[in-house]
Amino acid sequence: QLQAFGGGLVQAGGSLRLSCAASGRTFSNYAMAWYRQAPGKQRELVADITSGGSTNYADSVEGRFTISRDNAKNAEYLQMNSLKPEDTAVYYCAGGPNRATMLYWGQGTLVTVSS
Repeated sequence: QLQAFGGGLVQAGGSLRLSCAASGRTFSNYAMAWYRQAPGKQRELVADITSGGSTNYADSVEGRFTISRDNAKNAEYLQMNSLKPEDTAVYYCAGGPNRATMLYWGQGTLVTVSS
């Protein structure tokens, strides 16, 4: 089970840090990811991180967002800086055996960026 939290309302240019707490299993050997879904749009990958720490970012967030994980705490994080109104979405954390296979999903946390 994954639980995402840390969303909220922030002005453009501001920062937020999302957290995802895992329970019920150890995710240290799993790839983890953050996805988002804006109103009226399809869910899209924001960033992912392998069990070994290799990261990958969507072009739209490269250089502004940082994904990280703490295997000892069975958790992952998404540091979001220089937020833009177009970053407004529900953000979901996910985990799976590899980047292409996300089997476990959190419930989502809403991020709203005002202009």
